[in-house]
Amino acid sequence: MYLVESKGGAIACMLLALFFLGTWPAVMTLLERRGRLPQHTYLDYSITNLLAAVIIAFTFGEIGKSTHEAPNFLTQLSQLSGNWPSVMFAMAGGVVLSLGNLSTQYAWAFVGLSVTEVITASITVVIGTTLNYFLDDKINNAKILFPGVGCFLIAVCLASAVHSSNAADNRAKLSCFSNDDKLGSVVMDTTTSREAFPKRDKAKFGTAGFLVELENRRAIKVFGKSTLIGLAITFFAGVCFSLFSPAFNLASNDQWHTLKEGVPKLVVYTAFFWFSVSCYVLAIILNVAFLYYPVLNLPRSSLKAYINDWNGRGWAFLAGLLCGFGNGLQFMGGQAAGYAAADAVQALPLVSTFWGILLFGEYRRSSRRTYVFLVSMLFMFIVAVAVLMASSGHRK
Repeated sequence: MYLVESKGGAIACMLLALFFLGTWPAVMTLLERRGRLPQHTYLDYSITNLLAAVIIAFTFGEIGKSTHEAPNFLTQLSQLSGNWPSVMFAMAGGVVLSLGNLSTQYAWAFVGLSVTEVITASITVVIGTTLNYFLDDKINNAKILFPGVGCFLIAVCLASAVHSSNAADNRAKLSCFSNDDKLGSVVMDTTTSREAFPKRDKAKFGTAGFLVELENRRAIKVFGKSTLIGLAITFFAGVCFSLFSPAFNLASNDQWHTLKEGVPKLVVYTAFFWFSVSCYVLAIILNVAFLYYPVLNLPRSSLKAYINDWNGRGWAFLAGLLCGFGNGLQFMGGQAAGYAAADAVQALPLVSTFWGILLFGEYRRSSRRTYVFLVSMLFMFIVAVAVLMASSGHRK
């Protein structure tokens, strides 16, 4: 079994995880904005998300000689009867992560990619990092760690200002449009999950025409709906995200001494496997149900329609791989440097905001005030991730 043992290796894992975990939400958002039903996308995503955990387990988890204290993946997989309490903690972490990920794909439509990621990441840091600090027996430098948490809180305030300012900019852009222009008729093809709308010249990013075209094309309709719906979903997702890392920490380190004497702790790869299995099972159950009983006025679909919907399937598979490998790398780094420091990957809004601006034209043609808030938010996130990484300790 391969273990990350150096602080430098742990930081490298966290940086790579940061890129992966900041990129997969952009891929999912891209598909929703193209009109693909989120239920279809999430079912595809779940398959490769589990596949990533299996690949990690059968590669890194099988490297080297198996010992009693650090058994290889397959060896420990056969010892389920002895370490089931830790397996339950790992699976509980997978459940809350699945609920959080499922919630955010709806929140992105209402609140926007950047703001959703900022709020959920900040809740995760404030709650999850504090829990991990005490679970890890305070191996991180508190004088550095908690100022980093404070930087995230400042970034939340700046993100709220960005959202408020940008929303005001969009209202000003749309004020010259009539209600008929804003709420033009939309025809949904439930077989292919694509919308048909009259051909027209493509509007430029940031214009009122672009906002109207986006609403006509996307799967989740947001015009005329309260932003409180999106904010409520976002805060729920943030609470879920704040709990999955501490649960995984308990699964792999047994701080509550739930295992019998002589039973080895779950290695990170075995814990990640069971974590991903529960995440997958819950995602399949909920999204199959949402096919027939959709939420937020989405069109009804079916398993047959999902199987035949190949529009964007490759992108959904890619999103699942990115998220799966990102989570695995985060846990590998956390096992070496402490899970509180590994929560530095919650600076993923840096990456998501980059993709939001590049791919979706977020904040294009916005006011100078919005740009000032945006730059300030990104700067504070850079400081926050640097401070959290500097707090890394080393597990004995």
